[in-house]
Amino acid sequence: MAIPNTRAIAGDPYEGASRLAAGTALWTPALRSADSELVGARDLGNARARDVLRNDAYVAAGVAVHRDSIVGSQFLLNAKPHARMLGLDETWEREFQEEVEAKFTLYAESPECWLDARRVNTLTGMLRLAVVAYVYGGEVLATVEWMSRERRRPYRTALQLIEAERLCNPYASEYNVYNYKERGGIERDDFGRPLWYNIRNGHPSDGSFNSIQFRRVPARLPWGRVQVIHILEPMRIDQTRGISELVSGLKQLRYRNQYEEVVLQNAIVSATFAATIESELPQQAADVFGVDGEDPAVQAADEYINAVSGFTENTSALRINGVKIPHLYPGSKLEIRPAGSNSALGNDFERSMLRHLAANLGMSYEELSRDYSKTNYSSARAAMVQTWKFMQARKKVVADRFATHAYRLWLEEAINAGALETARSVPNIYEGQNFDALSSCEWLGASRGQIDEFKETQAAAERIAKGLSTYEIELGRLGLDWRSVFAQRQREREEMEARGIAPPAPAAPAEQAGQGGPDDGTAQEEQTEEDRSAESE
Repeated sequence: MAIPNTRAIAGDPYEGASRLAAGTALWTPALRSADSELVGARDLGNARARDVLRNDAYVAAGVAVHRDSIVGSQFLLNAKPHARMLGLDETWEREFQEEVEAKFTLYAESPECWLDARRVNTLTGMLRLAVVAYVYGGEVLATVEWMSRERRRPYRTALQLIEAERLCNPYASEYNVYNYKERGGIERDDFGRPLWYNIRNGHPSDGSFNSIQFRRVPARLPWGRVQVIHILEPMRIDQTRGISELVSGLKQLRYRNQYEEVVLQNAIVSATFAATIESELPQQAADVFGVDGEDPAVQAADEYINAVSGFTENTSALRINGVKIPHLYPGSKLEIRPAGSNSALGNDFERSMLRHLAANLGMSYEELSRDYSKTNYSSARAAMVQTWKFMQARKKVVADRFATHAYRLWLEEAINAGALETARSVPNIYEGQNFDALSSCEWLGASRGQIDEFKETQAAAERIAKGLSTYEIELGRLGLDWRSVFAQRQREREEMEARGIAPPAPAAPAEQAGQGGPDDGTAQEEQTEEDRSAESE
């Protein structure tokens, strides 16, 4: 007895994996490893991503928002050493914070650009460049250099940012299914840990002698000092290299660019005018066009047309704003007709494409398009919060990691050189996790921004008063260091007392000031939003 085909009877258990449904029967993508997927798509995908970054204004604006929302104008160190893990007290912790933050910032943000091996960018500038490289390449690559030839340098540690294309297997294929330990220019151990990086001395497209020469750089020195900074956020297990996050939206970007070109060309044509001359020529003349030229009717039509041409050429012309208006032959009139139909940019189709691009960049549509015409306060704040969450995650993955590597490298050199007074009481940094405890830190980047400064300031003050937040957290959202703010406030208060200036009176509570307290209800909030929208328009 034949066993019935239960699959054919009941259908596939997973509709998305069905081989029977008409919509998915021919959808059979290959099941590949992470590196085998990347090897054939990374170079072309990244090249296309850079092309749209160069030529698409919206993509360029989105990348600029990334830089401004993640790094901002200055990236500040907030040292957070674990004093208890090091057997030290809080007094030492405060002194260490003040010393290392001042000395590291002085070195990293110096106009001499000591931290950059190229001597072009400060730490903030390098981080802004690293964020851009991550968007169009999906990874950040830098080598650690020891600048021993420059004698006037305060420290020898420097970083060299490198284009990701320069990291590749020397004289071999980027991906070899039989060689697990060499993938994408990285030599790995049995667990996949990077050991060596093969980096070209020049870009592959340069065609110079340096472009075919390689430098084999160790991932770390024998005692653990990092030599290569390679940052990526893998989307697959065992993924060795990165790819631009714009690749998933490149097809839609291409279509949108083509659409805009067609619409712009149509708008240009619509801006020109085609002119036709309508005549009261007898109907019998029009009926005989194309007949033998000896026909009397055709000869009459020719004579009429020649007479019109002679009249229009010899007559004097009027001019309006430099445009010549001819005096037509009697019985004729000039008809102006638009050559194309109007189809302005900014319609629903384009907005839909921009929303797709905004999602691809992890942003809201309003921030990408700069179009707030249909947005009220609540919607704008919700969009800003979502963008802020994405940017904070990107800051932690890219900017914070890169800056922490720079700080740890500098800190190791400064301690070994005896340049830190407070570090002399620290235990051996090469034992256990002492160096991890000592170099623990956070970073202050761009301000989150405020839509309604009064309401958001009141909310921050309430969180602090209720014990739900601290000055460090709230000032950090504004991109400020709380210790610097407190020190400045103390100096200002002392200066005001010395000059006999009375301190400003505290602000009245929101309920008393009539600014919309907790008892005002939702109607007041909605009215405030409408007023705010009207004012913005």
